[in-house]
Formats: sequence, structure tokens, C-alpha cells
Amino acid sequence: MHFSSILSAAGLAGMAVAGPVQVAERQAQKLRIMPLGDSITEITCWRSMVWDQLAEAGLAGQVQYVGSQNSNPQNCKPNTANWDQHHEGHSGWLAIDIANNYLANWLKSTPADIVMFMLGTNDVFRGRTTNDIMAAYTKMVGIMRAANPKMKIIVDLVIPASFNNNGIQAINARIPEWARGLNSTESPIVIADCYTGFSTSDLRDGVHPSLSGDRIIASRVGPLLLSYVRQSLGQ
Repeated sequence: MHFSSILSAAGLAGMAVAGPVQVAERQAQKLRIMPLGDSITEITCWRSMVWDQLAEAGLAGQVQYVGSQNSNPQNCKPNTANWDQHHEGHSGWLAIDIANNYLANWLKSTPADIVMFMLGTNDVFRGRTTNDIMAAYTKMVGIMRAANPKMKIIVDLVIPASFNNNGIQAINARIPEWARGLNSTESPIVIADCYTGFSTSDLRDGVHPSLSGDRIIASRVGPLLLSYVRQSLGQ
């Protein structure tokens, strides 16, 4: 056999060996990002817009979204056609319930290196107190760090709503001091200000962001995520 044919055969053989296990190993090496939240995470397009930012920065091949959900309910059409649609957004769910009953198992099933979350809107609508919501935030951070001591966390100031907005403002007023108190070098917490400059005209139904609202969220979350990704990748 000609030497070049031997090389070609060897190459083909190597390709044949790469099966599901090898693919899984390569995927496991990617930085894992969990979009966590309620319907403002699940049935919106800001996740896809943030993915475009990752792609434009040349980082999409080194990261993956993770979560038990894999969906695009709004039929979002970002510039990146094959954007990763995994997430942990659950419409109608409360921060309190997620903290008490679900997050630990989610992070066990789909481990993460970075979690970005916005939660509390449904808690406010259902009459939960600010203290109870912030206690849920604290419990979630503890669960995240138990799952990954080096977890990087992005917490969003909650977008306004056209009703019950006082409760949302109360959460947002507490988040800065709360984040400072829990921030650490090993597991940092940064705040994405998704509230300032966000008008109720950026809502499509009084609660969920329209495309203009999605753009605002992506513009606040994306740069912080890019910074975390670059830090984690040593860039």
C-alpha cells in the first residue's frame, strides 16, 4: 500500500473510533453555563441574543448552555442558527420552590460552571415576602457552591412589571448588599442591571419582555458572561 494510502486509512480508522463516549468527553470539556429562571428565561429570546455575543467573540465553540430544558418557545432566530437551546427556565415557578425542591438535583444532573439567573417575579405575584425571596436566593447560592465551589454567578436585577412592581423594586433594592455579603474570590457574584432603563413599553404583555426588552436583558447579561467565560478560559 502506498504510504499516503496508509495515512488515509489510519485517519479513517481514527475517525471510526470516535464514538459517543469521545463526543461526550469533548462536550464535557466545554465551559457549562446554566440560564436559570422562570418564564422570563424560558419563553423569551435574550438567551439566543447572548449566544450570538458568545459566537461573535469566537467563544461559542468553547461553551455550552446546560439545563434539563431544551427549547425555543418563541421561535427565536438569532444570527447563530445552531445556538444552544438548553436552559433551566420554568414558567410560573417561584424562587422559593426552586431553592427548596429542585436546584440541587438540576445541578447534579447538568453540572454548571456559571449560573445566570433572574427569579422572584412569580414570588411577588403570589404574595411572598422580600425576606423569603432573598432567603431563597441565599439558599440557591449555597446549593450552587456545594455543587461547584468555583461557581461563577450572575444575578439579574428583575425587570419591571406593569403591576405589583413595588415588590420587584423591593427585591432589586436588596440585591446589591446581598451580593456583596456573599461575594467571594473563589465564587464571585456579579449583578446584571436589567431594571434600569427597562420600560413597561419593553414588555409584550405586562410581564414578559418584547424583543426590545430581550435586547436590553442581553445587553446587560452578555458582557458579564463574556468576562466570566474569558476568565475561566484564561483569556
